[in-house]
Amino acid sequence: MAFLATPIVELDQPHVFFTLIYTFSQRCVLFFLKYNQFMKSIAVIFGGKSAEHDVSIITGHTPIIDTLTASGKFDVWPIYISKEGKWYCDKKMNDMSFFRNPAYEDEIKGWKPVRLDLNDGLTLHWHGMFGKSQKIDVVFPAMHGTYGEDGSLMGVLRMANVPFVGCDMAASAVAMDKVLTKQVIEAEGLPVVPYVWFTRREWHKDKQTILAKIDKLAWPLFVKPAHLGSSIAISKVKHLELLENDIEVAFHYDDKVLVEESIELLIEVTLPIMGNDDPKPAMVERPLNKTEMFDFNDKYLSGGKKGGSGVNSQYSEIPADIGEELTKEVINLGIRVYETLGCTGTARVDFLIHGETKKVYVNEVNTLPGSLYHHNWKKAGVSNMDLVLGLVDIAEKRFAEQKHTTFAFKSDILQKVGGGKKQQ
Repeated sequence: MAFLATPIVELDQPHVFFTLIYTFSQRCVLFFLKYNQFMKSIAVIFGGKSAEHDVSIITGHTPIIDTLTASGKFDVWPIYISKEGKWYCDKKMNDMSFFRNPAYEDEIKGWKPVRLDLNDGLTLHWHGMFGKSQKIDVVFPAMHGTYGEDGSLMGVLRMANVPFVGCDMAASAVAMDKVLTKQVIEAEGLPVVPYVWFTRREWHKDKQTILAKIDKLAWPLFVKPAHLGSSIAISKVKHLELLENDIEVAFHYDDKVLVEESIELLIEVTLPIMGNDDPKPAMVERPLNKTEMFDFNDKYLSGGKKGGSGVNSQYSEIPADIGEELTKEVINLGIRVYETLGCTGTARVDFLIHGETKKVYVNEVNTLPGSLYHHNWKKAGVSNMDLVLGLVDIAEKRFAEQKHTTFAFKSDILQKVGGGKKQQ
């Protein structure tokens, strides 16, 4: 620690002890400032006004914040968005143990929210007597669901002109809507199961017409909110008398509902992908859930697909034992879907395979795989460090590439427009 030997101007203190303490503090501050000037500041945003709020906290820490901190290359700033939509930032939230305290929300409510300055990049401001500011070099979104994964947050970050990890606004918005995703990939000639979709307004206006359309589908059926993830409010319907109730439950969480045919003798597989113009697949993975539907409990409370440090350790097969031919088909379809939607950074494509006919259907796309599916990438030979730092690098490369695009246009239309009186 050579910095401790750096000469410091001596102060006329009445007591040697206080002089030593003051001098040591000066040197520590100088060392801290010198060290931090070589580190990039990165904000990890998690939480949010979403049904997936708690899952987002897990993803934000495992493996994102934990890995960024361990790398020693970044000054990590955790940004938590409350269920009420307020933004907070305090480095004590870098530790996941803070959120294990049942009273963490009460503590946060006593803090002053952080303010965002979107002019010429992203800057955080804390107002008050001890106010401060922090410029952010890059953002790592970890927000699942509404206002995050749906492209809303990406739009804010685009306006701030700051690089951010993951899919851009357009791909996120399309992938978040299960109906729109099916319509886009179906237009490209990619296979999807037969489905019917409708809005809350349409359902209340003409329920019988919608039920008649649904009746043409092959039973059993799945009822899904169009914009939610984590299998929230999804139900498998086997009997007509239960259909309307399950649709009403889905409408409790969304204003748009998807009803689709269930693939019996189902083989469900999923494929994480990473990259921009040259996407790379991880391993084809098969969830081995013991129930008919891979629901929220399977995913998060039983070591399932999307949450916790033990993600899929007990309930998935990596690589999926589906044969070389089917594996190649899934990978090829996954890359096509990824590119069709314009995904960048990372995403996960889910598939349904008929166990008898071996027909493969594209199910949906997740632009923020829970915990980045680091368990799968590890099987593919990509460590947490390589995964997280690689995604940051991909984000910065995309940001640099976007600088070659002109977004403004100069014209004289304002000088030629009519109307109004000329000011004297």
